[in-house]
Amino acid sequence: MFLEPKYTIHQLIDRCRAGERKAQELLYKQFASKMLGVCMRYATDRMEAEDMLQNGFIRVFHKMDDYRGDGSFEGWVRRIMVHSSIEYYRKHHKMMQIIDIDEAGHEPSVNPIAAANLDAKVLMGMIQQLAPGYRIVFNLYALEGYSHKEIAEIVGITEGASKSQLSRARTILKEQIAKIEGKSYGYAG
Repeated sequence: MFLEPKYTIHQLIDRCRAGERKAQELLYKQFASKMLGVCMRYATDRMEAEDMLQNGFIRVFHKMDDYRGDGSFEGWVRRIMVHSSIEYYRKHHKMMQIIDIDEAGHEPSVNPIAAANLDAKVLMGMIQQLAPGYRIVFNLYALEGYSHKEIAEIVGITEGASKSQLSRARTILKEQIAKIEGKSYGYAG
């Protein structure tokens, strides 16, 4: 059995820049599962997420010379995956239902203890069920840490639209959590 040689991340990056396929394969293996999780946040199903992942890694390998070593390499790859996933989504789906912030309505309150007890897979499933516009803005804001200004630039909407998309996504998620909370305590919901 052939054992893979151990390389540091910097050695892998240098070898990928030189176009070495084996180094690209090793880099892919090192980051694929974590980046698939990122892509799943933007995809409608696993197959679509895998397509997003492949497109993202193609972009990573083409842009390898752009990585200057500032910050973590994983963070750089993650940003490419996010942008690549959104680009993929734009090409393959009708984009967003945009709601004005004034129409977003009042958000119901949720018991924070119930929200904290939610299983991560259940919460991820809820997020994946959001309408595409809500899901993308929610992911960029709540999970990736982008500002509304940055989201507006990335997605091609206004800051107000980003805020209202986030507000509506939160409202929907809180309603779903409240339903789960009611079921867990035996209340009708």
